[in-house]
Amino acid sequence: MSAKVWFITGTSRGFGREWAIAALERGDKVAATARDVATLDDLAAEHGDALLPIQLDVTDRDADFAAVKDAHDHFGRLDIVVNNAGYGQFGFVEELSEDEARAQIETNVFGALWITQAALPYLRAQRSGHILQVSSIGGITAFPNVGIYHASKWALEGFSQALAQEVAEFGVHVTLIEPGGFATDWAGPSAKRATPLPDYAEAHERSEQWRASRSARPGDPKASAAAVLEVVDAAEPPLRVFFGELPLELARADYENRLATWEKWQPVAVLAQG
Repeated sequence: MSAKVWFITGTSRGFGREWAIAALERGDKVAATARDVATLDDLAAEHGDALLPIQLDVTDRDADFAAVKDAHDHFGRLDIVVNNAGYGQFGFVEELSEDEARAQIETNVFGALWITQAALPYLRAQRSGHILQVSSIGGITAFPNVGIYHASKWALEGFSQALAQEVAEFGVHVTLIEPGGFATDWAGPSAKRATPLPDYAEAHERSEQWRASRSARPGDPKASAAAVLEVVDAAEPPLRVFFGELPLELARADYENRLATWEKWQPVAVLAQG
């Protein structure tokens, strides 16, 4: 198999770093972005010219387009574009400030959108390519205390499903990766938290207890690298794929409940038709 060229955002830690390492170790080339490229010094020292570190804040649209162009100019092509940069914003919906809500959407939605738009002309021209959008089980279901995070991932899911249909004729694939709980710092140092309201104190406690129970056996980010390679090497990659054992269980319960509710209320739907 010939070497592929990756463009990965958010490679300083977590999925982005592990996937960059996996790509490099099998002989691929990687344009790796991070807010602080010093976090990539060890990889640069080990892999030399196969790695192109790029300083990037994905909320800067002009910088996103410039970074993608730099990567394409440097390596001569792009094969796999991974929108991984993002973070979790905790807080009940009523607790969120405008700045917190906008910042979550700017990073998780617009950051991925700008990188996608920047890469598409190159992928269309070469009639091949694969865009990986790092979504979440939270992109198809929702729980208390992360409502704006869910909003960002549902938005990512929506435009990516439409995108997959728009670019299929050009030989470009789109895959939404939907992880469950993994041992990254998603809920740790990289997360942000709204100021809690006293009336939600008990609800916050219940939410944290539920999350802790569901995180008792978190996924291994290093193991996820083998999974992502399976996805990018597939002749017909999926539009959606779960990472981890728990997401299928959660999705099945949610969608069974949705279908039952829709069917129960179908007479009202018909009434509305007129």
